[in-house]
Amino acid sequence: MESIASKKTQNVRLTSIDMLRGLVMVVMALDHTRDFFHREAALFSPTDLTRTSPGLFLTRWVTHFCLPVFMFCAGIGVFLWKQRGHTSGELSRYLCTRGVWFVLLELTVMQFAYDFNFSIPPLILLLILWIFGICMLAMAALVHLPLRPLLILSLAIICLHNLLDSVNPSRFASAVWIWNLLHRPGVIPFAGHQALITYTVLPWIGVMAAGFCFGQLYTLEPAMRQKIMTRIGLGASVAFLVLRMFNHYGDPAPWSAQKTIGLTILSFLNCTKYPASLDFVLMTLGPAIMLLACLERFTPSAVSPLVIFGRVPLFYFVLHFYLIHGLLALMSFVRYGSAASRFVFNRPPSMGGPAVFPTGFGYSLLVVYSVWLGLLLVLYPLCRWFAGVRSRRQVWWMSYL
Repeated sequence: MESIASKKTQNVRLTSIDMLRGLVMVVMALDHTRDFFHREAALFSPTDLTRTSPGLFLTRWVTHFCLPVFMFCAGIGVFLWKQRGHTSGELSRYLCTRGVWFVLLELTVMQFAYDFNFSIPPLILLLILWIFGICMLAMAALVHLPLRPLLILSLAIICLHNLLDSVNPSRFASAVWIWNLLHRPGVIPFAGHQALITYTVLPWIGVMAAGFCFGQLYTLEPAMRQKIMTRIGLGASVAFLVLRMFNHYGDPAPWSAQKTIGLTILSFLNCTKYPASLDFVLMTLGPAIMLLACLERFTPSAVSPLVIFGRVPLFYFVLHFYLIHGLLALMSFVRYGSAASRFVFNRPPSMGGPAVFPTGFGYSLLVVYSVWLGLLLVLYPLCRWFAGVRSRRQVWWMSYL
């Protein structure tokens, strides 16, 4: 029989993961609000040190933590799902069905959220739900490996995939789309159309598999687990600083001295996300794992915004895109009148929207932050309502929402 102490450990552990996931979801909404609303989002990358400002750079940089934490926590969640008494076969079936579900959502529900248009766009965007789905399908096979070999494999992928950076994609000829899926972002043929791959499989399956192995720590007592977590997070953070300082391996874009100390620091932090480099993963997951250890010492309210957001991640994710785009459409009609109907039913310029948006379209960074905060205020009661529905209705299909 499970002891009272073990049950308490389980409750603290689940809440800490929810809080961490909820925190990065809050930050994620900032990045997507910037994508839709910021007037300079389509003009240049916020990490382009020749054009950006420190405020804009850091607005983008802080959101780099989102996908690594999502992937890592997803891996932990897979381990914990298995620990609830499920077999490896049951886990594989669950991952396969969930993976296919995520891919279908990306191709349908999310494509409409991006452009508010039922026509098939010239370029299909395969973004976050796509890579989650593909990695879950891969994990359906990997969960059958013993834990130690899987840990070695996941760490090898994370640490060594940058050795492939020098491979010229042209050597693969007509099979280059496979390389785009695995390592090099690019455009691939997809069901008679073109699709943009930004998140490649190799680094992210490594992160998800590492999270699965990390889940083993939740079989330990809290004090021991927190100590190990802190050491892992600190070790990853130090490894990032050392690797980045030497500037020889770990990222295809080395940092360089800039005209000011501030810009040099930004260059140091400007690690490659597409594909996620070793430096990028260490820079983001190191602090996140240390924070996870700290969050285990808190016992927040069950209706804390971070807990609520972290418990309904898919609902939050889909809803926040629709709300952001809906708010942009509303503000565009207020600003441009009926003329807004000619462009709001398209992707925003930052996501490859057509050249139908008016000159000067978009808003300042201050407006972006204001819209983001307002968005969170709207999301909270909706997510709290849905979390309540899920807790009251214990049916199998609710786990896919």
